[in-house]
Amino acid sequence: MARVRNPTTTTLGYALFATRWLQAPLYFGLVAAQGVYVYKFFKELWTLILMCVSGHATETYVMLAVLKLVDVVMIANLLIMVIVGGYETFVSRIGLQGHRDQPEWLSHVNSNVLKVKLATAIVGISSVHLLQMFVDVHHTSRHALLWGTVIHMAFIVSAAILAYMSGPMVAQSDRGHPDGGHTDRPPAGQAQAGQTGQARQASAAPREESDQGDPRRARPEPEHVVATQAVPRQPAPDADAEARIRAAGFPARKLLEDFDQQHPRDFDREALARLGKAEFVAARRNVVLVGPPGTGKTHLAIALGERACRAGHRVLFASAAEWAARLSDAHAAGRLDAELTALDDHPLLIVDEIGYTPFDAATAGLFFRLVAHRYERASLIVTSDRPLGRWDEVLGPCAPGITDRLAHHADLVRLDGDSYRTRRATSAWAD
Repeated sequence: MARVRNPTTTTLGYALFATRWLQAPLYFGLVAAQGVYVYKFFKELWTLILMCVSGHATETYVMLAVLKLVDVVMIANLLIMVIVGGYETFVSRIGLQGHRDQPEWLSHVNSNVLKVKLATAIVGISSVHLLQMFVDVHHTSRHALLWGTVIHMAFIVSAAILAYMSGPMVAQSDRGHPDGGHTDRPPAGQAQAGQTGQARQASAAPREESDQGDPRRARPEPEHVVATQAVPRQPAPDADAEARIRAAGFPARKLLEDFDQQHPRDFDREALARLGKAEFVAARRNVVLVGPPGTGKTHLAIALGERACRAGHRVLFASAAEWAARLSDAHAAGRLDAELTALDDHPLLIVDEIGYTPFDAATAGLFFRLVAHRYERASLIVTSDRPLGRWDEVLGPCAPGITDRLAHHADLVRLDGDSYRTRRATSAWAD
């Protein structure tokens, strides 16, 4: 039954949320403070140049002056992180996605990340101050050195504790986020995407793993099954996991333990066993499966997706062509940001068959938005017939930005071998 919202409560909540704009002048005030540090930097620099030109600058003076300049720069860096990151986190989105100068840390900034970065920046500034004291040790009392060292160690310990506490909090948030106590019924947008995906399937590039059979033949013949202790067979999923598997939109049911590990000539079996634990989803890592057609990439992607469903995560599967259509529709309707935010409900997205169909610049830009939005926020599994260095052949100028973010925290699994389809066809012809 749908929950009826109280209009008075909703209006009051919106009004309270709008008060976040009261913080905006504070951040612009910090911008003015940054201007003061720019003035201070060039004043110190000009003084250093004059002292060096006049010959009055000793080695100790130069070292202290340079450390003072470094100190000013580090404080300015701290300010810009507080200004941009704090405004983005607590006031409003800045909307720099796709900007060529977007900072690396801004795409995944949140309150925990911001606190850790600020703490490490303070440790760095304290280190510079302590180094200044030791360089000028002849003019620094032992009492000042002692307390400077104690304060610096206190900063280090507090930053380490903050970083340690932030890790479990993020992991706990990931474990609680996939379902959040709700049923695993797919949202309306997802159901619509599944229907349109079936309609587009005939025109999209053929699925790579259709060679291993239709849904009625999801498991390979017994002679192709290689049982290994590294990937044990799991029991049947419970009702909740089964609902997540059905909602994921997998084209067929594939099990990790049914993958023929002897078929690829070059294959990292230890990586497969490690990924089979589905811990990469909680860690917000990506998986990139690369290899020629018919080597089992989609089989592994589906199987890893099922393992993630069993582990309690919501998953969404679609081919690259279907994702392109979904993002293009959202962009045309003016709701791309809302669509990307809605996809955050799925800790794992699977993008199958990148490389089989080239994309125009606009579509490649939409893929960049998807990858940049999920960077260090949630996981992606991507399959492709070509290594990341050749993605410019299908994604154009957007390829470097996409591959850089995708591979930063990723397990890259290379499958090398002949096509599974060709092998079966050749065997049938021989008979």
